[in-house]
Order: sequence, then structure tokens, then C-alpha cells
Amino acid sequence: MKVVRFFVIVLLISMGMGFSSGDNYVLDKNYTVTIHGTSNHDDWDETVGKVTGSGSVNANSDESIDLNSLHIIMEVNSITSKSPVMTSKTVTALKGDIYPDINFTLAYPLKSIKAVTGGSSIYAKGTLFIAGVTKSVILLVKVTIPKSGTLLVEGSLAVRMTDYGITPPTALFGMMTTGDMVTIHFKTNFVSL
Repeated sequence: MKVVRFFVIVLLISMGMGFSSGDNYVLDKNYTVTIHGTSNHDDWDETVGKVTGSGSVNANSDESIDLNSLHIIMEVNSITSKSPVMTSKTVTALKGDIYPDINFTLAYPLKSIKAVTGGSSIYAKGTLFIAGVTKSVILLVKVTIPKSGTLLVEGSLAVRMTDYGITPPTALFGMMTTGDMVTIHFKTNFVSL
């Protein structure tokens, strides 16, 4: 009888949070992914226009969640900046004709995230694939459940372009050079299927 009562309590808590065992989520169109970099002339920003993603979440009896999987795909050819020249140089530097996507995959599940009431910041280990090179990365993400059936994941990641075999773009016959470090900022909203 105690086992049945415990199961009913877990089920009710899970339903109240909008999660059940192994809920699958997809990235909603309400997202923002930007890339920020520097140059010897000015700082620059680009926007990633096409991003898709999916994840799997479990609810726990203590109202925390486990983020079991997360995969985000950013389309290289959808990256744009204010300058068409910079947009073209970015896509070329990222080898967009050969490797059309940048991929992030969570390496290990994130357990017992207290995502209600303001969310939780937690370190996530994953792999980042850019321009044919895959590297392990660790980033600080904030996970929030703003409403039932919705999961907000946001954060940023500093990336050294040369670590991925990317030569930082130049312009004006080398007179304008970009810095090697860029920062990817993301605010992604996942919804339950």
C-alpha cells in the first residue's frame, strides 16, 4: 500500500510540474542565438537565424527535474550580420558549404535541477561540433520552467576559433582582423511534444 501511495504522490507532483517520465521536448521558434566577437576595428555581433533542437526530461518526486538529453543544431548558412561581407566571411570561415551545421550535444544527464521558482544555474558538459571538429565543452546554463510543458535553457559559451581549425576572418586585404575568441549567447525555449 505504501508503494502505491508513493507512486500516486510522484505522479501528482509530476503532473503538477507538467512533466511525466521521459517527456520529449523540441525547440520552439521563440529563441535567440547570437555570436559576439571583436576586431581591431570594432566589436561585432551576428544572429543565428535557424536553430532546431530536442531534449528529454524526467520529473523527480522532490519537484526537481533531470535533463536526460539535449541536442541543438544551428544552421551555418542562417548566420547573418549587419554587413553582407562579414556574413559571407563567417560562412566561409565556418566551412558552411561542407559542414552546414554547428551542433551541441549534452554529454551527461543533468540531475536534480531545481528549475521552478527562478530556475537553477548548473554546469553542463557536452560536445560542440564546428567546421568538422568536435570538442568537449563545459558551460554554465540556467534552466527554468516558466510554465507547465515549457523548459527555458539559456547561457553562453566562449569559443576559440582556432581550436576548431577556423582561421579568424580578415577584410580589407588584412587591414581588419577579427579576434580569435567569440562568445555564443543562447536563450532557447523548449516545449513538450
